[in-house]
Parts: sequence; C-alpha cells; structure tokens
Amino acid sequence: MACGHPLRARGATPQLTLRLAPDPGYERENFFVSQSNEQAYGMIELWPNWPDPMLIIIAPQGAGKSHLGAIWAQIASARIRPACSLGAEDIEALAAAGPLLLEDADAIGAAEAGLFHLINLMRERGASLVMTAKAQPVRWGLQTADLLSRLHLAPVTSLGPPDDELMRAVLIKLLVERQLIVDTGMISYVVARIERSLDAVRRFVDALDREALARKARITKALAADVLGAMGDSDELFL
Repeated sequence: MACGHPLRARGATPQLTLRLAPDPGYERENFFVSQSNEQAYGMIELWPNWPDPMLIIIAPQGAGKSHLGAIWAQIASARIRPACSLGAEDIEALAAAGPLLLEDADAIGAAEAGLFHLINLMRERGASLVMTAKAQPVRWGLQTADLLSRLHLAPVTSLGPPDDELMRAVLIKLLVERQLIVDTGMISYVVARIERSLDAVRRFVDALDREALARKARITKALAADVLGAMGDSDELFL
C-alpha cells in the first residue's frame, strides 16, 4: 500500500496486446507456506492468543509480508492503513476502532508522533496492532526515543526471502491462472534465475504472457530466457 520493466524494442511493431493481469490474491488460501515463512504464518494463526497486542512483521521486499498482514486483517476484522498516512489521520478515532494493520511502518517519516500516540492509545485499550516493515525498528530512522522503546516491547516475526519451494508454487499458480502451458523444465529454469521476490515472479508471468501473445508463439525456455533478460534478472539468456 503506497501515500515492470518493458521488453526491449524490436525493429518491427509488435502486436498490441490487451490482457489484464489478475489482481494478486491476498486471500488465505493463496498463501503458500514454506520454510521461509512458516514461523511467521504460525504466529498469525495464534491470534488473538499473543503474548502482546502488538506484532511487527519484518521481511524483505516481495517476500509476502503484505499478504500475511492482509490474512491477519481478514481474521481480526482489522482496518489497513499505510504508516505514512498517520499524519492525516484522527488518531483517537483510529485507535478506538479496533484492530489495525499498519503497512510499511519503516516509512513512517514525519508521522512518527502519530505512531507514538497510536501505540499508547491502542495499548491502553488492549487492541491489536500489526505493523509490516523491511527492517527492525532501530533502522527506521526514528527521532523519538520513547517511540523506539515502545516498539522494542513488540514481538517480531520475520519472513525470509522466498525459497525455491515457494517461488515454484507461486510461479505455477500464476501460470495456471492465466492458462499458460509450459513444460516443467522451464519452471526449474526460471526459479533458478529470477530475482528472489514474489513480486518479480508476478512481473515475469505478466511479461511472459504479453510477449507470447505479441510473438504469437508458444512458451519455451528460450522465450522465458528472453523475458528474464529484459527484466534484468538473467545474464545468460539462452542455455
């Protein structure tokens, strides 16, 4: 929540393609559990029996923290806000409305006074507050020492970069959703070379679909290599 690389040009004008990419499904059934995220997923399943009403989910970009946060928000009937919006929020009303998911808390910026007030109010009410971030609070650039102290009280759960099992599962799911027919060798080829990010997998499948339509060609390892190269994810285009 916020406040693809195009393919290289060719000599001939490619066929115009107008296929809309499916929205990334943040439903619980669309979350694949693997070694890289099973501990964090288990923590979400424990709600509301947490040792503290606050939780911080830390993960690198594209590891699935927004998806996991959205699953908790569905379970807890929580509202979702980007942290950078707190400066424009009625903090009293926000805290009084129950569970809250605060996305990208490490981008809190000038709204950190609002976050400090929000945390104090929600703790007083015993209301659950989940925050997502790419790094530990000590690396958020906070200027308020008392805010950092409050954040250090919160349990932290982490997601690692997607492992091969998770990358493969998401890639297959996205290909199936678009009814794209590929061989298993292409799946292994892509998983071994693509950026370790679920966002990168989504961008790849979108680009692969568009490029296959533009070329009026079946999907092969060579086509996948071309798309990876255009995305900047592979130095070896054809192996």
